[in-house]
Amino acid sequence: MMSSSSASSGIKNMCVVGAGQMGIGIGLVAARVAKLNVQFIDSSPVQLEKGLAFLDKLLIKDVTKGRCTEDERSDVKSRISSVSSISEMTNADFVVEAVSENAELKRKIFAELSEKLSPETILATNTSSISITKIASAAKRPENVIGMHFMNPVPVMKLVEVIPGLQTSKEALDITLELAKRMGKVTTMSQDVPGFIANRLLMPYINEALIALQEGIASKEDIDTTMKLGTNNPMGPLTLADFIGLDTCLAIMKVLHNELGDSKYRPAVLLQKYVDAGWLGVKSGKGVYDYSSK
Repeated sequence: MMSSSSASSGIKNMCVVGAGQMGIGIGLVAARVAKLNVQFIDSSPVQLEKGLAFLDKLLIKDVTKGRCTEDERSDVKSRISSVSSISEMTNADFVVEAVSENAELKRKIFAELSEKLSPETILATNTSSISITKIASAAKRPENVIGMHFMNPVPVMKLVEVIPGLQTSKEALDITLELAKRMGKVTTMSQDVPGFIANRLLMPYINEALIALQEGIASKEDIDTTMKLGTNNPMGPLTLADFIGLDTCLAIMKVLHNELGDSKYRPAVLLQKYVDAGWLGVKSGKGVYDYSSK
């Protein structure tokens, strides 16, 4: 039987489903650090164009700052392609799905991918809270499905949480761990439970900060300053929530609340209001803070 290291080194082609900020970051690191050919899939031509422009902007910034040469930038770009549907994709050795936190959408994508791709292809989901076992059950070969939760922004953050589902084979797990290492990442492993490690701890913290704001305990600035300077965090919980996306925070809190059934995970009323208003954070120009002038 082929070793996991050998199998991982045999991975040449990655497909990333979803050309949002997370998907683009994952694809960029795969192409630049692991030297993989990367194909992005997104059903929205506007999002594909926007995502690829963002990727080029990141590369140009790296050239300007001396982190890579113009030749390296061209080399990375030569390994990147895009299509607008799974039916158009070329064969991939490894797929990372990075669409929004919607269990049924993810299951639909995994069912389509497993019909299209070879039996050996590993299918990873970048979900930050949804059951890997549930997603895997929609695939023809659930033993090849695994959780690979990257942190945002992917080119900067070193960590990847790896989450095997109930059905995930040891070979798929070993290949995923090796590939993450090829991408320059440090891995931790979590059981397939709601929120895994990072969001099981982080999201209740953010939610509690929103409850403190909602109850008028302190201003948003004082809540963030207290946690930054009082606990030595690089940013306060409300700024972090805006950066993550308030819709993403709400979706994760709903998963924690629904799956675990504990009232301590109930989303803050203010969080729901922000999302209802379309105030999603940095990406929408307004969230807890206003970014419209930036």
